[in-house]
Amino acid sequence: MPVKSFNPYTPSRRTITISDYSDITKTVPEKNLTRGLRKNGGRNNTGMLMVRHHGGGHRRLFRQIDFKREKFGVPAKVAAIEYDPNRNARIALLFYADGEKRYIPAPLGLGVGASVVSGPKSEIRLGNALPLLNIPEGTFVHAIEMIPGKGAQFVRSAGTQAQLMAKEGEYALVKMPSGEIRKILIGCMATIGQVGNFEHNTISLGKAGRSRHRGIKPTVRGGAMNNVDHPLGGGRGRSKGNNVPRSPWNQPSKGYKTRTKKKIWGWMIVQDRRKSQVTA
Repeated sequence: MPVKSFNPYTPSRRTITISDYSDITKTVPEKNLTRGLRKNGGRNNTGMLMVRHHGGGHRRLFRQIDFKREKFGVPAKVAAIEYDPNRNARIALLFYADGEKRYIPAPLGLGVGASVVSGPKSEIRLGNALPLLNIPEGTFVHAIEMIPGKGAQFVRSAGTQAQLMAKEGEYALVKMPSGEIRKILIGCMATIGQVGNFEHNTISLGKAGRSRHRGIKPTVRGGAMNNVDHPLGGGRGRSKGNNVPRSPWNQPSKGYKTRTKKKIWGWMIVQDRRKSQVTA
């Protein structure tokens, strides 16, 4: 997926870059696999603001993605590679042999006409989904389940991949894109390969309007606020005072550990993502 730049005929065009979308083969989504997506502007059912900086943005249709891959043994052909406005990865439209259609995250290198299948007896081939028990050690995978049958929750964004390091009893050791090594039940499904659109992180928005199109509102610095609105606010002119960097709710934002080992998944982390703390 090459990245396209422009001649600087306006100030924003000088730094803006976009995808050339050369990998897209179909521009209109499947109607039966989409539904409306209602915006809430970061507010809950009572109208209270729960997530800041959300609002506006272009209208979207939600594409229903098959993260479970539970159609075992039924082969499917890739009919199209499509753009999904709700995620940074491309999606692949599958036509199954029984006539059903589904979307999956498009792996890197999977083209139109390729054949994929899921299930324990599937081949170790790009786009196929198998339990970790049936995947050889050292294989790169994506779209990994956390709980068997729940659907993929790990490694779903553009360009990411994880590596199956080893198998110990009923758990597999998987090296995540962050460098963290964690235990995952060997009955969890994973898809062979790397998620496509790997150059997504090199794209420069170039202007504030592109953030607004994505539904992201501007962020005001805490130091620019009054002291009643933010722990860093107040002062005559620009002043940091004696405050350390904090969130609007007075939680330290640098070096303060917020992850607790007491949670149910804490003991499944074998090596911390900082690569200096081994917990097992």
